[in-house]
Amino acid sequence: MEALPPTLTSACEQPPLYDGITRLYMSYVCPYAQRAWITRNYKGLEEEIKLVPLNLADKPAWYNKVYPNNQVPSLEHNKKIIGESLDVIRYIDSNFDGPKLIANDPEKQSFAEELLGYSDAFNRAMLDGLRSKGPVIAEAVAALDKIDSSLSKFDDGPFFLGQFSLVDIAYAPFIDGFQIFFAGIKNFDITKGRVHIKKFIEELNKIDAYKQTKQDPQVLLALTKKKFGI
Repeated sequence: MEALPPTLTSACEQPPLYDGITRLYMSYVCPYAQRAWITRNYKGLEEEIKLVPLNLADKPAWYNKVYPNNQVPSLEHNKKIIGESLDVIRYIDSNFDGPKLIANDPEKQSFAEELLGYSDAFNRAMLDGLRSKGPVIAEAVAALDKIDSSLSKFDDGPFFLGQFSLVDIAYAPFIDGFQIFFAGIKNFDITKGRVHIKKFIEELNKIDAYKQTKQDPQVLLALTKKKFGI
């Protein structure tokens, strides 16, 4: 098991920049950063890509100079910085060794692009569902149903393209997280009547590269409640 480095706060010094070491600036509790962390682990790049975990509530001022968007994740590689989580995971998949995470099959590639393009809308619908008063809103239910049916498209495995891919990595932190948050905040089981999502979560949690990135569900729930003022 990898020994994880401590989280850097505003009081911490900046690591050297562009010294030939590849660094993933991230946060242990950010689902967007988790996408990049899972990709790194799945491809076996623990030695090649060094984690630089930041405390998002007390972020070092120097990070703004590293990546002016000031968000995580960002990847420092070959004297440049790559930001935006979906761009980062594609970049890691294309530029490093390890199992390829995009299918060769043109139909699967096209479906992958469609699903990656939908991921922000899915997250928005689900977050609106968490914030809304009363029963879970129709938009969130429709988003879950769309994901459940998307998971049934290819029957050569339990994942979006059958076999594990970047699409699963893009959705994994969110689907797993929303299961915790909807249960804890709305008393709503997102897997009820959705056998494909249920199976997806079960199979996901058998993958070491994913399990290594998981945080205590109660800590995540508390952070989410605080963010929403619940």
